[in-house]
Amino acid sequence: MIATGATSTTVALWRDPRGWPETIASLWRRSLRFRTITITLLLTSLAIFITSLIMALVIQNNLFESRRDDVLADALRAVAEAQGTLDSSEVTDDPQGLRALWGDVQDTIPRASSSTHVAVYPIDDIPVGSGVRGFRTDLPADLLSDGLRERVVSFPDRQSWQSVAMPMADGTIAPGIVVGQQLFVPEVGAFEVYIAYDLADSQYTLQFVQSTLWAAGLVLIAIVAGISWIVLRLVSKPIIEAAETSARLAAGDLGVRLPVQGEDELATLAQSFNAMADSIESQIKELGELSLVQQRFVSDVSHELRTPLTTIRLAADMLNDQREQFDPTMNRTAELLHTQVQRFDTLLSDLLEISRYDAGSVQLELEPTSLADLAEDIIEQMRPLADERGSELRLVAPGGYSPVDMDPRRVRRVLRNLVGNAIEHGEGHPVVVTVDSNQYAVAVGVRDFGLGMKPADAERVFDRFWRADPSRQRTIGGTGLGLSIALGDAKLHGGTLAVWSELAIGTNFVLTVPRNARVLEGASPIPLEPQEAVADVGGMTQPIQLTELREMYFDPSPENLSPEEQS
Repeated sequence: MIATGATSTTVALWRDPRGWPETIASLWRRSLRFRTITITLLLTSLAIFITSLIMALVIQNNLFESRRDDVLADALRAVAEAQGTLDSSEVTDDPQGLRALWGDVQDTIPRASSSTHVAVYPIDDIPVGSGVRGFRTDLPADLLSDGLRERVVSFPDRQSWQSVAMPMADGTIAPGIVVGQQLFVPEVGAFEVYIAYDLADSQYTLQFVQSTLWAAGLVLIAIVAGISWIVLRLVSKPIIEAAETSARLAAGDLGVRLPVQGEDELATLAQSFNAMADSIESQIKELGELSLVQQRFVSDVSHELRTPLTTIRLAADMLNDQREQFDPTMNRTAELLHTQVQRFDTLLSDLLEISRYDAGSVQLELEPTSLADLAEDIIEQMRPLADERGSELRLVAPGGYSPVDMDPRRVRRVLRNLVGNAIEHGEGHPVVVTVDSNQYAVAVGVRDFGLGMKPADAERVFDRFWRADPSRQRTIGGTGLGLSIALGDAKLHGGTLAVWSELAIGTNFVLTVPRNARVLEGASPIPLEPQEAVADVGGMTQPIQLTELREMYFDPSPENLSPEEQS
């Protein structure tokens, strides 16, 4: 499966190279092996490049210096031999003999040197009739710079040299060196002697050495890449196995273990992981057994209490029906007994429902239901309670009328619980029930404008038996399990039940139920955080922005303070 996916990804990348940066970035984030090999190759390539560059420069300098020393020695030897020829001869005033001697010098310099590129120029004016004049063989005059000629004239006892680009017979240009020094002809004067040497053979040698270095560097990079791949495969394979095993363990496969091979650090890691897995498995099994015992205890106790509670409820109902015949104290006692027995009955029912969720024995009874009609029925049922608390129930239903498969009994219970809590904590402000839908889901939001909750309290609002303010007196008679059961009903439908709350602003619950196959796709039709609030201003109820409401509660402006606070 992995190989097939990688192959298809590679083919897609070759077809569309624009996806390379994203794929490389994804591999860099997710693959330790890719990151390690990439870093190793980059650093190795940089090291080999720097080493090869330094070696090439060193070889180039050494080769040039060696060749330069040979050229200087060769030129010195040729000029010395020509000077010796001149010094050993008996020069007379005979122009013909001097001309013959000069001809020997012209033959001696090219013969004594390894180069035929020679140029000789007189420094001073040559006497008339001496028969001696400058000459040049295969050495272009433009190769001799003014600086070189000036140094040769200024320093008669030294050699001067200069690097030049020499044109070759095949039309190419090769590096070369021109060596210049003085030659003294008796009875005539000093001459400038220049001998040019091409370094084509040294250039070929240098190119061969450099190409060999770069080829060796590429081969070395390939070898390092292969070695890195092998080593990383040996090292990363146990790490990948550990990661996959950890994922399976986290997914609930408690029997999975790592193979222990050898006695190295990886073997120690595998042993430690297996020991940890054994400990987790035993603790989870122990907790599971305790949970089963707890579930069975709650279920058994609830069932066992159901029979005597039925008898007590019948008796309480009879006493409550006849309480008008009792004295005021007995009347109040009968009323309290009837109320608490009803609350006890509700608590037992919720405990039985919770035990069913814990045991995983809850089943949905799906039927096509309109969420908007369901919300309207709940509002009508809860309206007397809202009127008693001074709250106004409003229904805003731009959508949600089309039937969706759901368990109406459970959704009705969720809505009744949410609306009841909104009335309980609404502080007499309006309660807005919003129903809407999209292509993915239907949703209902229950919004109150009461005191609200802190973020820490909102995170725990679905915990069993948890109350944001234990000191507050319950007037509706809740058990502390309603929201926990409501969350279970939402998850059973494959949906969500989320809460948003802010102090002095209010609370908003949003129940979202998917349309198809209990799989919620896309966003909820109703945003969790409302965009506007509703407040009573001058006896009239109208919407205002949340920012304005926050300023009204938290901005200590004079117009928002009471006379006592202003004083």
